[in-house]
Amino acid sequence: MQTKRTFNPDQLRRMLKRGLLGTLVVAVLAGVFGAALWFYIFCRIEVPSGHIAVLIKKTGAEIDNATEIVPVDEFGNFKGLQEKVLTEGRYFYNPWNWEWDIVPQVEIPENRLGVRIRLYGDDLGYGNLIADQPSQKGIAAEVLRPGRYPINAIMYQADEKPRIERDNYAELIELHKPIVVPAGFKGVVTLLSAPMADDPNQLLVEAGRRGVQSETLNPGVYYINPYVQRINLIDCRSQRFNLSNDGEMGFPSRDGFWVRLDGRIEFRVDPTRAAEVFVTYNDSGNDQGFETRVEEEIIAKIILPNARSFCRLRGSDNSGRDFILGDKRLAFQQDFQATLEETCKRQGIKIVQALITRISPPQQIASPVRDRQIATQQAQQYVKQIEQQTSEQQLRIEQELVKQKEALVEVEREVVKLTIQAQREQEVAVIEAEQGRKVAEVELAAGIDQAGAITAKGEAQAEVVRFGNEADAAGWAKAVEAYDGDGDQYARWVMLKKLAPSFRQMMVNTADSPLMDIFNEFNNSGTADSVASPTETSNADSTSTDSTTSNQE
Repeated sequence: MQTKRTFNPDQLRRMLKRGLLGTLVVAVLAGVFGAALWFYIFCRIEVPSGHIAVLIKKTGAEIDNATEIVPVDEFGNFKGLQEKVLTEGRYFYNPWNWEWDIVPQVEIPENRLGVRIRLYGDDLGYGNLIADQPSQKGIAAEVLRPGRYPINAIMYQADEKPRIERDNYAELIELHKPIVVPAGFKGVVTLLSAPMADDPNQLLVEAGRRGVQSETLNPGVYYINPYVQRINLIDCRSQRFNLSNDGEMGFPSRDGFWVRLDGRIEFRVDPTRAAEVFVTYNDSGNDQGFETRVEEEIIAKIILPNARSFCRLRGSDNSGRDFILGDKRLAFQQDFQATLEETCKRQGIKIVQALITRISPPQQIASPVRDRQIATQQAQQYVKQIEQQTSEQQLRIEQELVKQKEALVEVEREVVKLTIQAQREQEVAVIEAEQGRKVAEVELAAGIDQAGAITAKGEAQAEVVRFGNEADAAGWAKAVEAYDGDGDQYARWVMLKKLAPSFRQMMVNTADSPLMDIFNEFNNSGTADSVASPTETSNADSTSTDSTTSNQE
């Protein structure tokens, strides 16, 4: 069964509305993405390291004819080249309104300085040569030292013409060498752009005024704008020259003879008055760049005229023979140096040494005077030789006397040495004898004490023996008293006492044995029975009754 569909206009409108909305969304997204892509690709400015971006505005108000470049405070308000530049980085500018150019930055190399010449700004006033303000057109007073600067400029060497490769530059950078003042030199400063001096007729002007300054530069490196200051180097080291280099120097003597001489003069410029000497005696024809050859002017204008003047004035006061003798020549030399020092000192020149090396008097008088002088010197030499021989003789005598005195001193020293040695040996012997005597006395006292001790010990031992003997004698006396004072009986008892322990058994004939007689004596004697011990009695009894065997050990 088929269902019949009817047309619904509302449903159709909803479907169309949903389709248009999706298309619109897609179109908007595409437009945004396309705008972002166009903005990133065409509006992006990439300024690499060491470069700048020079901007030129294509839209906006027109600048007047007196303005060459749009200043920083009016950036983007006028058409034309902008003073502001873009340094390293990423920027976004509308190419419809802007135009840009990526150029290298200004890089001042080593041993160079850059002089900025601004091609835009206010005109300088009347008489001004240097742009003192950043807003003025012309040569800037400050210089650029070695380094890199984000300046829209074209750089070139001072002795070359600039190579113009683009037309959107705003300045010119002119490279110059820095001023190097070597050791022993002074730099004389001349201000080329400054207010005029109050009195322009002076050699040295006031500090900061246009002209030569009294203060000079010490040795070192200076980055100075050559359009603002000029530096001239003055050699203050010692200089030396000979008087004969400028031709023969001579003068007539008082007696009409012509005297020739030569000398060596060493001088130098006073460092404290270098600027004054430069202004007074400098000739630009002798200059070599910044170095001023002022010493040639000093020689030609100061030293030689004064030396010739002295020789002609003072030399004419002496005769020809005075320059042959040594004393006169020495006095002339000393006067020459003193006068030249005093004269040149007033001109700012120090004379280190002024030495006359040769004086040639006329030969007409030189030979006789020389011969006489030689004869006089020979006579003096002979006198000196005689004096020398006399001195040598006296010296020999004194040397022999000295040797004799030395021998006597040596003998006296030996005698003193032996005497001192004998005295020392005597003192040592006396000390040793004294020590021996004291030792002997000590040993004698010790011997006496030892003898007393031995005697006391012997006497004590004798007393002990005597007391022992007396005790033994008293014991024996008591024992003998037990036998009624019969010593023989006591001795027989002692003997039997000693013999009895040695017998154990014995065989005797009791009838006729002489041994039994001994025991019979005890049996017969009441005293012996009473004295004998029971053990001995029993032994005797057993012995007397035993008539068979006896065993003796």
